[in-house]
Amino acid sequence: MSTYTVILYSDNPKVRHAMRMAIGENPAADVAIEYLEATGYDEAIRQIDTFEIDLILLDGEAQPAGGMGIARQLRDELDEPPTSCVVLKRSADRWLAAWSRADETLTHPLDPMRTGAAVVEMLRKHGAGTPAPA
Repeated sequence: MSTYTVILYSDNPKVRHAMRMAIGENPAADVAIEYLEATGYDEAIRQIDTFEIDLILLDGEAQPAGGMGIARQLRDELDEPPTSCVVLKRSADRWLAAWSRADETLTHPLDPMRTGAAVVEMLRKHGAGTPAPA
């Protein structure tokens, strides 16, 4: 089993909770997730600088720093940014999320089956993960 580190970014605790519940601790038999939460821009950047982050889920509606802007900034400023996924309130905003250059998008309400599968796919495709000790 591999363990991946995922940041849940939102100023709204209900949104962070919904993200966590839609993904779960073990969204696949071989995938475990260690969560970090960030309520603001500075906290998210500090975590990215401190930890090996495999994925950052960004609330597109977060205030004052929105998830789309942070995704774009990570792409512009980091040589190797973590995989990013913007969680949108409306699927009609996918065109706007394309500007952010995020790797993926998800839409509220987060369906646990689709969300967990999408996160596992992103982690396997982009994340390194940490193998569990033998």
